Amino acid sequence: MMMPTHIVAVGGVVENERGEILLVKDRNGWVFPGGQVEAGENLMDALIRETKEESGIDIIVSHLIGVYSNTSTYPGHSGVVEVPTKVMMDFVCKPTGGELTISEETTDSRWIAKDEVLQLITASAIRTRFQAYLDFNREAVYMEYITKPEFEIKLRRNI
Repeated sequence: MMMPTHIVAVGGVVENERGEILLVKDRNGWVFPGGQVEAGENLMDALIRETKEESGIDIIVSHLIGVYSNTSTYPGHSGVVEVPTKVMMDFVCKPTGGELTISEETTDSRWIAKDEVLQLITASAIRTRFQAYLDFNREAVYMEYITKPEFEIKLRRNI
């Protein structure tokens, strides 16, 4: 039996003391910071690293708000034959320092009023995951969705 391959990723909804949310702009538009967990790296360290790399902001990770499976498989690029299932975990985070900046992956980073965030995020999966943050009530959410050919939620439940 072949061992399954998954991409593991983390996302951070970083909220400052004024109730603003940290967003970064990448090739897909506005998103909250995050990315893939590297080999040998734990989830928290990956989120701290990704947030610093993408935005210049230092964070502490507070609590889990959602676990997501993107079960779409589709042709990759740069020699990747097929992009495998992605497992993502989103956390609420608090800033502890740093200065807003951009990176090789981002073209902008900003603090945005919480009630304006959904006006900027265009990717359906990211909008859905941010809405889970807005709806959070002490229970994390689990969702399975696909993003290709079109975004579709296959399963949603609280855990």
